[in-house]
Amino acid sequence: MTTKPDPVQQPPVFRLEDYRPTPYAIPAVRLAFDLHPTATRVKAELEIARRPNVAAGTPLVLDGNELKLVAVAVDGVPLGHKAYHAAPDRLEIFAPPAGPFTLEIITEINPDKNRSLMGLYRSGGVFCTQCEAEGFRRITYFYDRPDVLATYTVRLTADKTACPVLLANGNRQETGDLPEGRHFAVWHDPHPKPSYLFACVGGALEALSDRFIAADGKKVELHIYTEPGKTARALYAMDSLKRAFAWDEAKFGRLYDLDIFNIVAVSDFNMGAMENKGLNIFNDKYVLADPQTATDSDYADIERVIAHEYFHNWSGNRITCRDWFQLCLKEGLTVYRDQEFSSDERSRPVQRLIDAAFLTTTQFAEDAGPLAHPVRPRRYAAIDNFYTATVYEKGAELVRMIACLLGEQEFQAGMTLYFTRHDGQACTIEDFIQCFAESSGRNFSRFMLWYEQAGTPQVKADYAYNAGCGSFTLTLEQSLAPTAAGGEAKPMTIPVRFGLVGSDGKDMACKTADKAVQGDVLLLTQAKQIFHFTGLDSRPVPSLLRGFSAPVRLVTSLSRQERLFLAAYDSDLVNRYQMLRGLLIETLIEAGGAANKANAAGPLPAVSFEIAAAQVQMAENEALEPAFRALCLHLPSEAEIAAAQGSNVNPDAIFAARQAFLHILADTGKTRFLALRQHHNVTSAFSPNAFDAGKRAFTNILAEYIAIADNDPEIAAALYTKAGNMTEKLAGLRLLTLYFPTAAATKQALADFEQRFAHEALVMDKWFALQASAAGTDRLETIRQLTRHKLFSYDNPNRVRALIGSFVTQCQTGFHRADGASYRFLAEVILRIDKNNPQLAARLLSFMRSWTQLEQERRSKMQAALQYIAEGRALSRDVSDIVNRLLGKPGVL
Repeated sequence: MTTKPDPVQQPPVFRLEDYRPTPYAIPAVRLAFDLHPTATRVKAELEIARRPNVAAGTPLVLDGNELKLVAVAVDGVPLGHKAYHAAPDRLEIFAPPAGPFTLEIITEINPDKNRSLMGLYRSGGVFCTQCEAEGFRRITYFYDRPDVLATYTVRLTADKTACPVLLANGNRQETGDLPEGRHFAVWHDPHPKPSYLFACVGGALEALSDRFIAADGKKVELHIYTEPGKTARALYAMDSLKRAFAWDEAKFGRLYDLDIFNIVAVSDFNMGAMENKGLNIFNDKYVLADPQTATDSDYADIERVIAHEYFHNWSGNRITCRDWFQLCLKEGLTVYRDQEFSSDERSRPVQRLIDAAFLTTTQFAEDAGPLAHPVRPRRYAAIDNFYTATVYEKGAELVRMIACLLGEQEFQAGMTLYFTRHDGQACTIEDFIQCFAESSGRNFSRFMLWYEQAGTPQVKADYAYNAGCGSFTLTLEQSLAPTAAGGEAKPMTIPVRFGLVGSDGKDMACKTADKAVQGDVLLLTQAKQIFHFTGLDSRPVPSLLRGFSAPVRLVTSLSRQERLFLAAYDSDLVNRYQMLRGLLIETLIEAGGAANKANAAGPLPAVSFEIAAAQVQMAENEALEPAFRALCLHLPSEAEIAAAQGSNVNPDAIFAARQAFLHILADTGKTRFLALRQHHNVTSAFSPNAFDAGKRAFTNILAEYIAIADNDPEIAAALYTKAGNMTEKLAGLRLLTLYFPTAAATKQALADFEQRFAHEALVMDKWFALQASAAGTDRLETIRQLTRHKLFSYDNPNRVRALIGSFVTQCQTGFHRADGASYRFLAEVILRIDKNNPQLAARLLSFMRSWTQLEQERRSKMQAALQYIAEGRALSRDVSDIVNRLLGKPGVL
């Protein structure tokens, strides 16, 4: 007998228009933690005051999540049971005192049992917290929302042997020993903050210590805590931190405001890192690095994430969000700041291309599917599900457009006004934008549409040249397709940075009386605009969207030869790359489209050889930095091609077309690639500096094409065995795994790598990820086997992302098997993980966001897998929200 599954419970929906301040303020919080692995007691003393215009006797209702209440008192007097109601998710005081009072709450929690990795949990013997977005309610009852700002004083008590290090936000005030081998530490944060920024840590940790002398002469203690024996691997993180301090002072005038800045690296963490005030907690993959265990991309990620979390001290901590609808106010702004930092520390054009590629592959795909939402959503069911590429990456692009529109001086004036006016406040997007409007005297009302409308705008460009009068006309049209978020689209403000390139490859001087042309920026504000230029003695080739000045899809009427011309000569390196990339993607889509039914490569167009020749020319250009040349040789990923195709996607066909082009490029460039690799090989001692990293990236991609051209796994095996650092070793292993999966050398290298690094968790993540990324419809069987590996754990987010996440995102032929078996496998994994870690489960589920773009057979099979998830029992709010939105259920966001 079968039973019908319980109906899916729709999660409650929160709406921006429903925002109201809390009836009570909580200006001060005192917390006392008695840390114990299975029975930690938390005493919270909350100073509470009724807000003006709130009636006396209004109930006080605080948030909770799986809490066990031990005691509750008001001003030291225990409350009778008729005075309050307590449940695991809610505490209501029916008739609080009319005047200010102290609410005392004692809760008991089990850190060892907490596998959600939210609230207080224990990982590797270390007590750790993660409170964003709504984790503080798993510690004590509270108004767990960002607009309730309080100062925090925290006392931590623990066994001194098990937890010699006790940390919390702010400055350390007091430490001491207690009877029975215990000790305590008291920390105070004088800066009011929301509960999501609370943090504490207790455990056996080692510290790498340094100091930073601020511009005002203040000496700040810097400490990075790691597992014992790993502090040497935090040296680059410390160097990155000090550079981030100095950069924020010089670029934005922001000085640090506490005496101590602490970072703690832990192995079990749902996110990359967390900006808790003065106590940043990091996934250890973004802290630990040395040449033998970390790649150049690991070093770059550490630099970026360290900076990002530090920059939050002002863009997120000192000024926070009024509500979670304003999440991009802190995340988009801080991503912009970390991108600028990386651009200044490394290569600006290369960094811009990396950021733009991630945006177009990930965020554009999000915009095109059922999970599309505005940068500032107006409603949500689970806020954890809105930590998205739209909020982060597109949010950063909006800040970048403001900088483009205003210029550096006016942009910095607006930022200074924002930091000064709103210090210590919980703010909205309107507060942020108003600062630029006031400081510049410009009207930003139309720009606000970027925060309100979902989807990726398309800008179509046509042009005409009149030789008789030397005039050039450029017509731009913008449009925004309907999305799952709905609503009628209105024209937005789109800054299009441009140049007119002459036959000599140089920008041509021209004249215009159009007020919508501001220097080298075309200000597109209408559905259609025509821009006129005069004084041109020959026909120019327009170079549009330079620097990727707006997050739009550009469609031009440029011929193939004009685009190849720009790829060769445009002074804007971002556009040179984009021209080449666009031609390549179009060519692969054309070949893949011709192969949709056969699942094999269609004939590659003749232009493929021209594009390959252009790539070889780019590689040979010694005037270009190696990192840029390496990027130009990388083909777009199968996921990027699929996102650009948009509909009726057949992953097997895309894979076949891409493989065919790989061989064309390898054969076209082999002779030159051999000479270039020998010339650019890095022979000096390893340094993570950007230039050496670029040379390694260049020589490694050259080796890849040489191995493909010769069909020789020994070239890859030699790169692996002779490697002097992890970047080269992993490049060799990647070559073997992806292109020679059945070769004896590949099996030998995988076994050798496992034997060497079995005790290095972060390195083994790379081993799992590489095997998950190899192409083939039989890859699912390998994934199943690896889930049974002794080093695999569903409880460790890094390991799950390395294996399952890499399979889903990198192995397109394996994940998109025509029989749908991999879809069902992922559904089963999601349901399994959801029981303990809803955040991780929901992130995995979001990888299915583009299911409606697949060809019909695969689309129906992925839909069936989604329906299987939707019918699961006891789904978390996070997973229920995502799956219902993916399926387009009525009444869902």
